[in-house]
Amino acid sequence: MNSDEPTVRPTAPAAGDLPCLERAVDLAAEALRAGDEPFGSVLVGADGTVLAEERNRVHTLGDPTWHPEFELVRWATAHLTESERARATVFTSGEHCPMCAAAHGWAGLGAVVYAHSAAQLARWLDELDVPSSPVRCMAIGDVAPGLEVRGPAPELTDRMRALHHAFHRGPRDGEQRSG
Repeated sequence: MNSDEPTVRPTAPAAGDLPCLERAVDLAAEALRAGDEPFGSVLVGADGTVLAEERNRVHTLGDPTWHPEFELVRWATAHLTESERARATVFTSGEHCPMCAAAHGWAGLGAVVYAHSAAQLARWLDELDVPSSPVRCMAIGDVAPGLEVRGPAPELTDRMRALHHAFHRGPRDGEQRSG
């Protein structure tokens, strides 16, 4: 096995996953409009109830760890039992970074469903000559191998690519950011 391939292969998102993934992408667009990188996440209980949602706030709060997935882990550990966490699903615009994947695994959260993969994001950033991240790009399954992982969602790829390009390219003179 290639060392860049995840130990657990994600499966395709189910048709029923799309509304929650679209909400995560809407939160990513909201983050972009606020000046943050376009990432958003939604925590959904076993019964389909949205429990919490968050967007990236790294730049607006000046905290490089303020990722939406990590904040949902904090919310879940404060508000849900171990059993409720295990049955919950995180829908997120982008595949978890290693920090968020580890937090997800340690908290005992259930499945992760993402719109775009870490590998896709790495390719998009490479296209834009964005400097490498200080943390190695890894698949969720390489960090937390016991998780159920679904993604990416081809229906949302173009939108997410456009959001990331908009963030890193920035608005041109006289143009406003939009999501």
